[in-house]
Amino acid sequence: MPTPTKGPRVGGGPAHERLILANLATSLFENDRITTTEAKAKRLRPLAERMITFAKRGDLHARRRVLTVVRDKGVVHRLFAEIAPDMAAREGGYTRITKIGARKGDNAPMVVIELVREPLSAKKATVKEAEAATKRAAKQSEAEPAADETPAEDAAVEPAADETAVEPAADAAASDEAEGDEKADA
Repeated sequence: MPTPTKGPRVGGGPAHERLILANLATSLFENDRITTTEAKAKRLRPLAERMITFAKRGDLHARRRVLTVVRDKGVVHRLFAEIAPDMAAREGGYTRITKIGARKGDNAPMVVIELVREPLSAKKATVKEAEAATKRAAKQSEAEPAADETPAEDAAVEPAADETAVEPAADAAASDEAEGDEKADA
């Protein structure tokens, strides 16, 4: 059993807090997103992610562990049959908390906590991999100075090609002005 968190609880006592979090988890797995206060969402996130991790295991013991928290068998079935396969590629971060503003009555900060059901994007390079790639590129550029000189020569040729492309446009503008003067004279 995890040690209880320090500070004020969400409910009146520890048993009431467990009931509140179980109800929030049930609603989250049933609807994929719920609107609640920021404090409740922050307390719900670790519980919900642990339940999803159990569901990804998929065995009987994991199902019974989830049933100790989420009492509705239909919601547990949905968690194991629908939600867990969507999260199979993810290693964590199954939920997202988005702030939406304050509640009108008591100005409590409200959030939307939702399950992240989108497919996982391609793995991005870590910082160490990026630094190593930068160092390799720097070493290759130092080792091949002749390769750096040839693009500079090509760059010197390219502006000349661009200048010739500009000249016909300038001639066209001059001819347009001449036609405009001829029309004005007529």
